[in-house]
Amino acid sequence: MAREEMTRRRFMRQAGAVGAALAVAGRGERKALAAATLAAETPDRKPNVLFIMSDDHTTQAIGVYGSRLAKLNPTPNIDALGKEGMRLDRVFCTNSICVPSRASIITGQYPQTNGITVLAGAIPPARQYLAIEMKKAGYSTAMVGKWHLSAEPAAFDYYCVLPGQGSYFNPQFRVRGEKPWPQSTIRKMKQHSSDAVTDIGLEWLKNGRDKTKPFFLMHHFKAPHDMFQNAKRYDKYLEDVEIPEPDNLFNPPAGSQGSRGLGSGVGKRKHAPWQLGRRIGISPDLNEREYAKACYQRYLKRYLRCVKGVDDNVKRLIDYLREAGELDNTVIMYTGDQGFFLGEHDLMDKRWMYEEAFRMPFIVRYPKMVKPGSTNGWLINNTDFAPTILDLAGVKTPDYMQGRSFAAALKGHAKPKTWRTVTYYRYWMHMAHWLAVPAHFGVRSERYKLIFFYGCSQNGRGEPTPAAWEFYDLENDPTEMKNGYDNPKYAEIIAEMKKQLKQTRERLNETDNNPEIQAIIEKHWND
Repeated sequence: MAREEMTRRRFMRQAGAVGAALAVAGRGERKALAAATLAAETPDRKPNVLFIMSDDHTTQAIGVYGSRLAKLNPTPNIDALGKEGMRLDRVFCTNSICVPSRASIITGQYPQTNGITVLAGAIPPARQYLAIEMKKAGYSTAMVGKWHLSAEPAAFDYYCVLPGQGSYFNPQFRVRGEKPWPQSTIRKMKQHSSDAVTDIGLEWLKNGRDKTKPFFLMHHFKAPHDMFQNAKRYDKYLEDVEIPEPDNLFNPPAGSQGSRGLGSGVGKRKHAPWQLGRRIGISPDLNEREYAKACYQRYLKRYLRCVKGVDDNVKRLIDYLREAGELDNTVIMYTGDQGFFLGEHDLMDKRWMYEEAFRMPFIVRYPKMVKPGSTNGWLINNTDFAPTILDLAGVKTPDYMQGRSFAAALKGHAKPKTWRTVTYYRYWMHMAHWLAVPAHFGVRSERYKLIFFYGCSQNGRGEPTPAAWEFYDLENDPTEMKNGYDNPKYAEIIAEMKKQLKQTRERLNETDNNPEIQAIIEKHWND
């Protein structure tokens, strides 16, 4: 009875606040403000869920994660979400490229189960499980921005999505219309993609959704994906600032014969098959070291200018929720679809199982559940996102999802004894796109990482690279500079992790049917 009275009183106080707000609001704002605010405080209402995801936004470029770039203050608004909520420190992707990561997020499944192992492929409406289950749970659902899963996102009540990668300027969006997918389109002229995506998301929040229901909005930015084109207003941001370099800027992967000298970085001729410097206009007259330093500075400034645009648009979303009275009844999640190299190991892009590409940022603000300024170290991966969102909506994880809810982590509970002890990763696209990343898989525990570079394309054709193992003690070697696979003191740990790797692959339907790949695994398993 006391609880019910407190709820009633809070509701009445909110109603009074709405009345005051309506008195000063413009006529066109009054109806939306009243509906949104009163709906947010309806007793026993489920929380709204705002899932914000950027493309290739890595932890190194988010201030609250405390990297070498934090002193540049690139993300004050995203940082505020972390300070008012929880920063999760051990969140990883199952495959560090755009389409497979997004497929795992929408399905709650690993790549071989959901069928998306490379950049090609589609998730049809019948398998857009997160949207389907949230709609069944009574949510008004929307997908806005970068979708990148080919098929129509028809499981959402509303969508307005970029075609494929989309354009940074004057972006076109695919919408539900009179013409069949993907022929109905709109274009946002004279706009940057980050601004346009946010305009569309805000318009749906204000006028497009059913305000009698809680909302679930997947708000996906294209930025800061290459080629890192920022809105004009950021052209001078960081112009006169020297960007701090990583300590291993001039140390490309060298952990084993399976990785040595591979990948692509900031150099002119050495270790640079993708030719980043040429693409961003670095003078070829510079010597190798000067060229790499100049390339790094321009690369980081272009990337961080895109990040700044994302951060400013996150503020617009938060401001709306605050003005509408829905901020504290909304679970706000911020993430990137994978990590990204910003010069570490003389690398750019992602794909590797090394921490910078493998690790995902994940921040949650929800004051009704999440303690401000808290952190969490559970081993989490992107198959867990859908089960967690469903759990927060009061929905049990469906049997067809392979991930697990980490809602208990958000509540500050102790980690269950049954929680995973390793998380699995696999990169399939052997040596693709001039980025020279060999195919590999592995597992990571809270402290250790074991990687097997099998060096073979998915169909068994193409130029192979040497098979090799790498092992890292992340407590003693957090930047993964020394391969400990042949160190006798780690022999028992490596043997145990090999057992975990084998068992995990079998349990998750991640084993190989390809005879060429299986032959390599069997030949080198006991190396």
